[in-house]
Amino acid sequence: MAFREVNARRHVGLQQLSALALAGRTLLGPMKSYKFVVDESTNQSVLTCSAVRLIESLDLSSATGQLLNETIQAQNKEFKTGMSTLLFLVGAWSNAVLECLQQNVPISVIVSVMSEGLNSCCEKVQSLQLSVHDVNKELCSSSVKTNIFENKTSQIRSNSSPVCFQKGISVSEEVAVPRNAHAQPEDSCNFSNSCLVSALTGFGSIASLIKPVDDRSKSVISESGVNASSCNKKKLSHSRYFSTLSKSNFSSQLGNFEGYLSGQSSYPCECSGFGHLAMALSHGNRTSMKLLQNIVAYQQQRAECSGSSQFNITEIVTCCLLGLPESYSCVCPGFITVVSPEQATVAKYLQDKPLWILLVDGDLTEQYRHLGFNRPCNVRTILEHPNLQEGSSGDTWLSNALDVLTHLEVNLILVRGNVCEKLMERCIAKNILVIGSVTHNVLCAFGEVSGAQPVTYLAQLNARYLGSGAQVELWRACDGRAMELGELVPVRIKVQGIPLLTAMLTTTVASKMQLIEDQFWTSVYRLHHALYEGKVFLGGGAVELLCLSQIQMLAEESLKPASTNAEKVFHNPSWLAASSTEYKSVVLQALANGWNQYLSAVLCNTAKAASGFEAHTLIKCHLKKAADCGSPSAYILKEFKSGGMVQGGSDLFTDPGEGLNVYDNVTAKMEAWRRALDLVLLVLQTDAEIITGPQRNQLLNSYMSSEFMFL
Repeated sequence: MAFREVNARRHVGLQQLSALALAGRTLLGPMKSYKFVVDESTNQSVLTCSAVRLIESLDLSSATGQLLNETIQAQNKEFKTGMSTLLFLVGAWSNAVLECLQQNVPISVIVSVMSEGLNSCCEKVQSLQLSVHDVNKELCSSSVKTNIFENKTSQIRSNSSPVCFQKGISVSEEVAVPRNAHAQPEDSCNFSNSCLVSALTGFGSIASLIKPVDDRSKSVISESGVNASSCNKKKLSHSRYFSTLSKSNFSSQLGNFEGYLSGQSSYPCECSGFGHLAMALSHGNRTSMKLLQNIVAYQQQRAECSGSSQFNITEIVTCCLLGLPESYSCVCPGFITVVSPEQATVAKYLQDKPLWILLVDGDLTEQYRHLGFNRPCNVRTILEHPNLQEGSSGDTWLSNALDVLTHLEVNLILVRGNVCEKLMERCIAKNILVIGSVTHNVLCAFGEVSGAQPVTYLAQLNARYLGSGAQVELWRACDGRAMELGELVPVRIKVQGIPLLTAMLTTTVASKMQLIEDQFWTSVYRLHHALYEGKVFLGGGAVELLCLSQIQMLAEESLKPASTNAEKVFHNPSWLAASSTEYKSVVLQALANGWNQYLSAVLCNTAKAASGFEAHTLIKCHLKKAADCGSPSAYILKEFKSGGMVQGGSDLFTDPGEGLNVYDNVTAKMEAWRRALDLVLLVLQTDAEIITGPQRNQLLNSYMSSEFMFL
């Protein structure tokens, strides 16, 4: 029997983890370095900055690679964020464990000390948790202070400006503008950039023009975002260019529109929206942040009218359009999807007509059977239709299905699964629009507002399962044109009062589409988790800095004379306790090196440090000040609130693009830490081989014999 010595010159599993994680080093931080993934079979490339997409494209034939993939997929499935942190720490801590093995530290000691060290960090960082309510209130206050200063500046400069729009104007207040100044087709689904009248382009207070609309299905949200302050109690009453009108039908219908994009100009004023929080959680992704703020603002005003949830992630869907500039990205009420030109012809025919809608919860095919379907036992089917010739049963099913649909005058069918191609062709010929691969939440939304009840098979269908009130139209871009992008045409389906919002994600670069969609959903889930948990972490490396400080403090305590630890050794005089005391400082220092590498990568990737040496210098400066302060958590909290300025004008905790404080999710971040360490320790403990049988003699004569210990 031969046992591979884990303290030998190499440790294959950990080295594989380190090599795989190294590929994602540049994905850390808000300013990521994108990577091109090239498919050798098709020579097509995809741009990515997601650890999930990167791992999916790597060669993961080894068991270690499969474990890494499963760990990242589990993090992505549960949180949709934190995967880059997980991937980086897997690599950093794999190297840390390899360093410990080179110093002959026992595996049991590595496992116990590293686990205790991470648990200590998770307990310590609880002090850096902040309430979502307090954070949002503070963000609103800081935004308003900035707005007040900028308003005064803009008022001084506006005397010579032809057009100026002050920040802090309530969205619910209508602004009188000449009709020909910003004309727009009435059936346009969103407001274009030309509808924005602002001489100030800062984040957080972009004023938009909202024209009165009676139909709630008309979009009131644009790509640039409704980002004005609704907590502002001042009204713009004296201006050469704009004047405040009385409340219109729009104001009475939508209420005050005090949304997640609110601010304040007088104190005290409590903000009810979370637009500023969405900005702080976006980590510098401006496009996704603006779309998310628009969604939050729209859902907030709807919640004020209906009393529903202020932010409901199940009411958000995406539609990816290739061929339009990214400035066309917007958010529109209703469900928008892309269809074939033939289906678009049917949609154009059905436009402006009230439709009967059918919802199918499954595949619309002859062979489909619902989940859990079991055929009768001890029954052998020879021929299901004995009176029909072979091959005619499919045509019979098609004919029967089409007869049922035409008899009930069904115009629109939404199918959760796949659709039979032949049935699709016959439905198009009968001007019946069939759309497949519709998500479950979309079916539920249409069922609630239209009265339709989902069916599994067409044989179940009768009139009471149908819904009414649905309308179909071709989606129109911000310039009022209906888009026909090659083989796909965007179509919008709406019902009065439907809560669905579709984020239209557009780009002219095919390889960038998946990237844009991933970034959008990451921003959505960050806000979702923050509101669900009711708390957030200080971002920008603040919690990692506290972890590093805590681990270094534990390492220094472990180096104290043995007399200080005599009581602990007395109560646990085993050899493990002695080994743990002897090697504890080594293991803790290795764990601290992982945190140090993480912070260094964040500083370098955000352009706050020109090199790794400068990054380590900045980190040391923070650690020294934290130690001198006596309370590292108090020091970090103080620096975070004040902007975190350190020598050289670099700051550790703020968004490099806007100088704003950033925040992170609590559970997602800590779970990424735990999963990373659990994976490393799992590979460490299982990467040993016991070889028996005839292969033993072959191994003795091989060049690898020095790496095995024979028992």
